Amino acid sequence: MTEVTDSASVERHEGIVTIRGGGDLRHWNGIEYKAGMWAENVGSRALSMNVAMIPPGGVAKAHIHVGFEVMLYILQGRVRHEFGPELEQSLENGAGDFIFIEPEIPHEVFNMSDTEPVVAVVARSDAREWENIVDFERPG
Repeated sequence: MTEVTDSASVERHEGIVTIRGGGDLRHWNGIEYKAGMWAENVGSRALSMNVAMIPPGGVAKAHIHVGFEVMLYILQGRVRHEFGPELEQSLENGAGDFIFIEPEIPHEVFNMSDTEPVVAVVARSDAREWENIVDFERPG
């Protein structure tokens, strides 16, 4: 039997929860997210997952994931990560790339296109998503 919560897009079954179409967009740090799955809407204890979009020319400002890991799969577009203690290192990734970000690594993410968005699947080992992300002040 299916129980629909107060959000019509979340369906609860015995042991399985489905979100149809990813729900509404949420915004955080220059990134747009489909609703995805996290502690608040599906009751997960250790994971969250959603689809993120960085608009053309957009930047996910420098931040740190405190105590949790992140994995991404880029579906569309190209990004440049600036990372490290002084954001001194740089790495480019594009569609088809998997990315793993260790906890506590300062990083900033730039959409390399002024005309196309970056779209990625994002999985975190933290069910609370943004509660354990802190801003990082760019050195200099």
